[in-house]
Amino acid sequence: MDGALHAGIGPPVVALGGGHGLFASLSALRVVTDRLTAVVTVADDGGSSGRLRRELGVLPPGDLRMALAALCGDDEWGSTWSEVVQHRFRSEGELHGHAVGNLLIVALWELLGDPVAGLDWVGRLLGAHGRVLPMASVPLDIVAEVELDGVTSTVRGQVACALTPGRVQAISLVPEDPPARPEAIAAVLEADWVVFGPGSWFTSVLPHLKVPELARALHETRAKRLVTLNLAPQPGETDDFSPQQHLEVLRQHAPDLSIDVVLADTGVVDDPDALDKAAAALGARLVMADVAAGDGSAKHDPRRLASVLDEIFLQKR
Repeated sequence: MDGALHAGIGPPVVALGGGHGLFASLSALRVVTDRLTAVVTVADDGGSSGRLRRELGVLPPGDLRMALAALCGDDEWGSTWSEVVQHRFRSEGELHGHAVGNLLIVALWELLGDPVAGLDWVGRLLGAHGRVLPMASVPLDIVAEVELDGVTSTVRGQVACALTPGRVQAISLVPEDPPARPEAIAAVLEADWVVFGPGSWFTSVLPHLKVPELARALHETRAKRLVTLNLAPQPGETDDFSPQQHLEVLRQHAPDLSIDVVLADTGVVDDPDALDKAAAALGARLVMADVAAGDGSAKHDPRRLASVLDEIFLQKR
């Protein structure tokens, strides 16, 4: 799948998110364009990322690492380095669970003193087909309002948001006005397309709209905005959410944000009319297509997703 569908060309695209959802989006988008930038959430407080964040005071590197791994080529160099940076140590000691790429990224941050420069260096090493940027200059905490049996409580931290029983109602960030990375703002303003999702809705997708400078750029950009919906609800975050409820939550968090296209997999939409209505409320047209993997898992197929995104960008769909 190496190389663009239209070699050497493609629109400037910014993909927003984090974790496995952004990995899926980037795996498809890197085939469609050679001008790709990932803007990644920096609120993870669990696992290897959380340990490095607490011990060294750095941005959590895990979602940034996954984005870089998604942008590796399919040649021997790219596939090897992708495996290396994703490799986790298994031991009875303190290295257990740490991902090699997390340690590599943090080492470059310490040496260079600049998170973006460090990520650019890792990208060069990996031969990444695009650039990876953090959405903010400081680590963030997600604060969620969670409703369970009619009672609303507040939880703090990405892991807590994902694991606390109940339904997430809304999120905010601590600090409330974090400094956005200027490179991320520039990428959004210079893009032709901005892609939201797929991914954990409350902890990977919506946080971008809670960084004021970045949210302003997302509202002001001339880029067309596309939302790729998830294939299944996220346990602990969006249990029992319909596809249209994801759009309604997006509208609640950014009521003035207009969307141009909503992309949904045909197989997961039970009520196309309701979804079409929810998309229209955002100003968007609904595109339904078969973009899920053929094995029945709740994963997007990179080739199918790339083909549909390419048609959308070329205004053929």
